[in-house]
Amino acid sequence: MDFNMKKLASDAGIFFTRAVQFTEEKFGQAEKTELDAHFENLLARADSTKNWTEKILRQTEVLLQPNPSARVEEFLYEKLDRKVPSRVTNGELLAQYMAEAASELGPTTPYGKTLLKVAEAEKQLGAAERDFIHTASVSFLTPLRNFLEGDWKTISKERRLLQNRRLDLDACKARLKKAKAAEAKATTVPDFQETRPRNYILSASASALWNDEVDKAEQELRVAQTEFDRQAEVTRLLLEGISSTHVNHLRCLHEFVKSQTTYYAQCYRHMLDLQKQLGRFPGTFVGTTEPASPPLSSTSPTTAAATMPVVPSVASLAPPGEASLCLEEVAPPASGTRKARVLYDYEAADSSELALLADELITVYSLPGMDPDWLIGERGNKKGKVPVTYLELLS
Repeated sequence: MDFNMKKLASDAGIFFTRAVQFTEEKFGQAEKTELDAHFENLLARADSTKNWTEKILRQTEVLLQPNPSARVEEFLYEKLDRKVPSRVTNGELLAQYMAEAASELGPTTPYGKTLLKVAEAEKQLGAAERDFIHTASVSFLTPLRNFLEGDWKTISKERRLLQNRRLDLDACKARLKKAKAAEAKATTVPDFQETRPRNYILSASASALWNDEVDKAEQELRVAQTEFDRQAEVTRLLLEGISSTHVNHLRCLHEFVKSQTTYYAQCYRHMLDLQKQLGRFPGTFVGTTEPASPPLSSTSPTTAAATMPVVPSVASLAPPGEASLCLEEVAPPASGTRKARVLYDYEAADSSELALLADELITVYSLPGMDPDWLIGERGNKKGKVPVTYLELLS
């Protein structure tokens, strides 16, 4: 108990000395040991890294989970070290509602069939979103969070310790300065006319006391300087490690972009497949009770504008007199052909389209009046329409 009280008193004394030194520095009444410019730049870069990492982390969380209540719930589960319960995505919930609506309204009706097809696509979108959220959380959010909760806490702790070491050093410098000033004043030779003989003995005694005080202050200053230099070196090494943190965050950023690219590519493929499937349906009139529309070739322009969107064919884009022209009879232009690399596998919807395999090279060109989203592709003797979004034009 006696040891604890002494330690408590010693800690209180150190804390009071640091508080006095800090207050005097704020009021300009004490000198402050300045760090070198390189060290200050390291501190500024570390602070900037921490602040922007926090902002990027929070906004990425908002992107992955826009619902603030769900984010709070996930945060509480994480702090309690409990597994976050599986949550249905918005796409999956929409798919569920559409499937239930189709079941109740009639799954064999055109509207019911379309609802089921869209529900299936929305379910796939929801599953893709779930995979994207999981991948982004593991490859991007977790490393950022580990930096803030691990490395940055260590850096902050060492910086606070360095601040305390600097306050101790400056307090020792101030104590030594005062002791030297008092020693110089005590060693001043008194005037024989104004000082009694007894004061010579007091002056000599005071000089000896202040000399001991100066020696003690110098010893404390050397110890404080050594501890400050050691702590400054430890802190500097940690701050220089921010460069490695940037490299790690750069790698994580590439992983995040890759997962996001995969997610949007999957969404595009699902929706493109859905649009092609809906285009193969007989066609449901919007706002009418008729079960199906007549074939597209027999509909009037007004009726065709009210149908579900379908992928246009080359024949429909040609002038009326050339509507029956086959793709095999279309000659490529003398100039304007280009090479293209296929990005994804593509299954032809009908005989007018060309099936594609990922990474193969084909020749493509455009015809007057064609939909800009489509090109004519050639592979050997085969020819057909190909979607532009599945291609990477090379030359």
